[in-house]
Amino acid sequence: MYTVTALNKISPKGLALMSDAYRFSDDPAEASGILVRSQDMLQMELSDNLLAIARAGAGVNNIPIEKCSGRGIVVFNTPGANANAVKEIVLAGLLLSSRDIVSGIAWAKSLTQDIAKTVEKGKGQFAGNEIKGKTLGVIGLGAIGVMVANAAAALGMNVIGYDPYISIQSAHELSSSVKYTDNLDLLLPQCDYLTIHIPYMESTRGLIGEQQLAAVKNGACILNFSRDEIVRDTDILAAIKKGKIRKYVTDFPSEIYLDQKDVMCIPHLGASTRESEENCARMAVDQLMDYLENGNIKNSVNYPDCHLGISATTGRLAVLNRNIPAMLGKITGILADMNINISDLNNRSKGEYAYTLIDIDSVVDETALRKALSVEGIISVRIIK
Repeated sequence: MYTVTALNKISPKGLALMSDAYRFSDDPAEASGILVRSQDMLQMELSDNLLAIARAGAGVNNIPIEKCSGRGIVVFNTPGANANAVKEIVLAGLLLSSRDIVSGIAWAKSLTQDIAKTVEKGKGQFAGNEIKGKTLGVIGLGAIGVMVANAAAALGMNVIGYDPYISIQSAHELSSSVKYTDNLDLLLPQCDYLTIHIPYMESTRGLIGEQQLAAVKNGACILNFSRDEIVRDTDILAAIKKGKIRKYVTDFPSEIYLDQKDVMCIPHLGASTRESEENCARMAVDQLMDYLENGNIKNSVNYPDCHLGISATTGRLAVLNRNIPAMLGKITGILADMNINISDLNNRSKGEYAYTLIDIDSVVDETALRKALSVEGIISVRIIK
């Protein structure tokens, strides 16, 4: 029996995927798996029972990744599950930034008499621009960035994507009409619109600041549905004040923006659709169950993807370790010394950490095996029957 705790409300369609082998507890200390959306776990005490955390969403800045890695806790996210929802709101943001729709609606609601005549007389103050034929720069060509780029191209925009680390899958899915560059300095001067779709990390903090904003076309519109820290607030406001930037659309409201008429604050609605929440929940639950039951890892942010399917052998070993030389040889050597036969093996590494799945045909003394594998560099050993 596996115990799972949900720290946030998780879509019932995701939770329904769990079999009778799972029970839910409100106490995280009992859980071998945690499902979470946005709750802050950075200061949370992590139980020795905890094996995995599944984030129903893409961002994991609310989870103590480094701490989890050192403790052998695998952290999953759900890239692409909410991509269509974010794509659609980005397209809405493009249109809202090009046409003064929000101000026009507010003005229309203020009218009290002779409305039809007043509308015809006053509508000119809200005239905007069409996006067709304009150039959109897309920073980040992951699941969301690719969908945004393709959709904008289909609407007649000239789209240029930037991502020096584009994956083979993203490159394959990117429309042939979308141009590509790995040079941000070449992209920016061409942009009438710029949309950001990269993860937040130390290397991307403040990526869009004074220098980058000065490089885009005069009157450009900036859209940020990624993370607020990627754009420097004060630099955006300064560029708007100078008239360099016409509109800034952000999914991350803050006090500094709320009284700025050329900043459109959306209350973090990027992935807030029923469909997105269901997709994220289903993926998070699937990944968590596959890891707990089979040891398979897919879409982990701190450990490598590693699969051996469903074991049909006597047992399976799941070994999380630091990525240091000769570690795999040590593990297989220990098994050989204990006369344990290996029927299949998969070993993968990711940065500082590695993971080994081993199917065995021999009955083992679990206590003796764990003791033998208690060597420097091995973080945790799990025996899956």
